[in-house]
Amino acid sequence: MELLGDDIVFPEVSKASKEGILAVGGDLSIERLLEAYKNGIFPWFEEDEPILWWSPDPRFVLFPEKLKISKSMRQVMRNSDFRITVNEDFEAVIDNCSKIKRAGQNGTWITNELKEAYIKLHELGFAKSVEVWLDNELVGGLYGVDLNNGVFCGESMFSKVSNASKVGFISFVQNTNYKLIDCQVYTNHLESLGAEEMSRQEFLKHLG
Repeated sequence: MELLGDDIVFPEVSKASKEGILAVGGDLSIERLLEAYKNGIFPWFEEDEPILWWSPDPRFVLFPEKLKISKSMRQVMRNSDFRITVNEDFEAVIDNCSKIKRAGQNGTWITNELKEAYIKLHELGFAKSVEVWLDNELVGGLYGVDLNNGVFCGESMFSKVSNASKVGFISFVQNTNYKLIDCQVYTNHLESLGAEEMSRQEFLKHLG
């Protein structure tokens, strides 16, 4: 694990630990974030921790054409009154993602500094959000990074009512032109939707 300095440069991803940690330190400047995502690296750390930069191997990804939708989920999507939008309220989505309590985490990894950085990425066209509305109230959503290379790097999602984030994610994937959705690390939830493991080397090829 390498300590980053002021230069916008990362070590070779092959130097990442078994857990996927590549480097520590640096900052969350737009330049550094873009350099990170271009090389299959992302920040992930909790409050009161230094910035940790990750490049896991294997990577967890979803090919849109392999999306799995259960019979019960299809019924939910047909019968629900959810309304899905894209980039209508990025700030509200990332703010809600930061407030959702998650198992195994004492605090949030979406700090105020991180929120400000991704909001800037969004304003520059490098990050987008998906919103899920019910009766004009934001009840779910997700956000991620888009480098205009055919890969969407999902970052986080939230849900205030049952199935809201699932509906948003499925709708987004069904209507996307992306060749690959980067889910970063394994979760049972994403595996049930068709996500699969891919070697880091293969993932980097998809990043181009």
